[in-house]
Amino acid sequence: MVTPTEAARLILEHIAPLPAARRPLREVLDRVLAEDVTSPIDLPAWDNSAMDGYAARAVDVENAGAPHSVTLAVVESVPAGQFPTQPIGPGQVTRIFTGAPLPAGADTVVRQEDTAPAEPGRITVVTGRDARKNVRHRAEDIRKGEVVLGGGTSLGPAQLGVLASIAHASPLVHDAPRIAFMGSGDEIVDLDRADDILSGRKVATSNSYTLHALIRRTGGIPVDLGLARDTKESLRDHLAGARGADLLVTTAGVSVGEHDFVREVLTELGGEIKLWRIAMRPGAPVGFGLLGGTPWIGLPGNPVSAMVTFELFVRPAIRRLLGHRLPFRRTVPVCVGEPITLGPKLRHFLRAVVNPEGPGGALTARLTGPQGSGILTSMARANALLIVPEDRPAVAAGETLPALLLDDPHHVAEAPF
Repeated sequence: MVTPTEAARLILEHIAPLPAARRPLREVLDRVLAEDVTSPIDLPAWDNSAMDGYAARAVDVENAGAPHSVTLAVVESVPAGQFPTQPIGPGQVTRIFTGAPLPAGADTVVRQEDTAPAEPGRITVVTGRDARKNVRHRAEDIRKGEVVLGGGTSLGPAQLGVLASIAHASPLVHDAPRIAFMGSGDEIVDLDRADDILSGRKVATSNSYTLHALIRRTGGIPVDLGLARDTKESLRDHLAGARGADLLVTTAGVSVGEHDFVREVLTELGGEIKLWRIAMRPGAPVGFGLLGGTPWIGLPGNPVSAMVTFELFVRPAIRRLLGHRLPFRRTVPVCVGEPITLGPKLRHFLRAVVNPEGPGGALTARLTGPQGSGILTSMARANALLIVPEDRPAVAAGETLPALLLDDPHHVAEAPF
């Protein structure tokens, strides 16, 4: 058996980002840039006002204040969307509104509430607190010719706003991968057979729903191939639906039982099996290979095992297909909040809740309860996977171990587990 780290490395060696295409800006949320984007303009394009008020010279207003107010002449009014037609000189101001360009000669915007009306065509500045303030300077955000977003950047709302601000309407992004997935087992049925599930005659296909959600949340397009029976013929029929997919994910059928036919059928179809067992718990029976050039990852059938191994192996593969350069979540050190005793000498990924505790707010991990691979509520309650190395049959409360936070947005290049 290979280690989880070795398995993750092997899988990603056979996966590359999908081709890129230019897409409309409104269609690329959460896609990944395939090239650097350079700005064709300065942003702002000119010095402009940060608020409604009067564009002025600092030397004229900086000494204003009771009892020495300053009265200045208003030479014109410039709303946003228009440009000043004349500079200001000594003793002059321009009425200006937020976003409007500053006239030549101005280095200050006096906010409207710091002025008072005077005789027609003039205003009085009552305080000099705004001298050399309230100005957005040309290129203070973006300079023409600089890279504003690098290749590999995930496009969130803020990034889309940046692209829109420089009129970059069709960014080059990696396509979203189509992830075909299927389960197998004569005992598994979908929810249209609720009576059989509730009576205990059959088992609900919870994996189909968790995998669909996990694929979507990671950024892939789920392609549900349905549930295959425990026969080679049924497996072949369902696997045929994976043609054109960018990644094939199966659950169950990869262990050593007499009805575990997935690896055998994949081999008969010309697939190349590169690994089929990992030294970890839960989730040891994980397979990986290639079927007609399409990567295949075979996950265990137990619900917790399927979710844990998806997080460790499938999620990074989908992120690589999407073009992310950092496919793996990082791990963080946590204090173990309770004693833990383990069985086999395998790397364990325990479902845990990690929260800051104590006066110093140190991150502390506490297990979600029983850790059996069929106890799906242990995943539903968890926000982390606590990683216990294979050489640690027992862990005392207070010790420090790494944990993988399941909602952590920070990622790393290499598998940290």
